[in-house]
Amino acid sequence: MSACRAPRGLATRRRATVLATGAAVAALSLTACSGGGTSGGSADTKFVQGKSGVDTVPEGDRKEALELSGKTLEGKPLEVADYKGKVVVLNVWGSWCAPCRAEAPNLAKVAKDTKAKGVQFVGINTRDSNRAPALSFEKAYGVDYPSLYDPIGKLMLRFPKGSLNPQAIPSTIVLDRQGRIAARALTPLSEERLREMLNPLIAEK
Repeated sequence: MSACRAPRGLATRRRATVLATGAAVAALSLTACSGGGTSGGSADTKFVQGKSGVDTVPEGDRKEALELSGKTLEGKPLEVADYKGKVVVLNVWGSWCAPCRAEAPNLAKVAKDTKAKGVQFVGINTRDSNRAPALSFEKAYGVDYPSLYDPIGKLMLRFPKGSLNPQAIPSTIVLDRQGRIAARALTPLSEERLREMLNPLIAEK
């Protein structure tokens, strides 16, 4: 006897469902270890695309970042909103990502240098299936600021569509002292470029 087959209409619907699911997953996935990317946004975002690959938003056009909270790599609770009043640097990284390894010493150094100026770095570790490689990464590169553990990328999806949302790994997003999205880089950052990204926001009161 031949194998049973679903009715043509049902089979078509099943194929459509599978294709739609695959497209949704692809749309939600970040570009792994991308060296850059197309700047997201719309006419409402009003960001200025810099030649250095850093996008900025004028102070009057910035939007509030959504709630970002969870457990750190050490298992401690962390809420980014608790750092309101400081300039917050959010860096999306993975221990498996070569560009992340290249920029890690720069972030660690600038984090130490700017802490007294009211700057707080927070990592968002993603695509590491367990914490051990990520913790080893932090130790190897002298990263002493906390990182939220986000193995499947849920936190990145909280950024509103059309905002300066992370679209690659690594991505760096900077919040101003009011907790608003002020700048974004979709490329690994040198120490110089990171400082250029931060200095105007440090100067704001």
